[in-house]
Amino acid sequence: MTTKYETGDVITGKVTGIQAYGAFVALDDQTQGLVHISEIKHGFVKDINEFLSVGDEVKVKVLNVDEAKGKISLSIRATEEAPNQQQEPKKPRRQGTVKTEDTGNEGFNTLKDKLQEWIDQSERNDLIKK
Repeated sequence: MTTKYETGDVITGKVTGIQAYGAFVALDDQTQGLVHISEIKHGFVKDINEFLSVGDEVKVKVLNVDEAKGKISLSIRATEEAPNQQQEPKKPRRQGTVKTEDTGNEGFNTLKDKLQEWIDQSERNDLIKK
């Protein structure tokens, strides 16, 4: 690495290679860095090829420089503004809901709590379909 790059620098580079785990970006004639798949864009990226191609010019931010190993970690995502995330609150999943014959109540119960009731119900003749 002849040119010194420091953490936080924003540089324009050229995509030189794409792998499943990230994209290699040339910062100058002698220096390349890696943009990990998680740093391509905000949100989930399944396939890098949907967002980048070899030869694309991209603006990247230097995340880390490891001179001993000669590696530079880059991010495209860090150069872009995060999208407004107005997510609806997640609906709770209804697990363990049991409607009992005797009381008509619904509620969340553990298997241990319900086991004896189910055994009793299975032995009742009036509940057995004929």
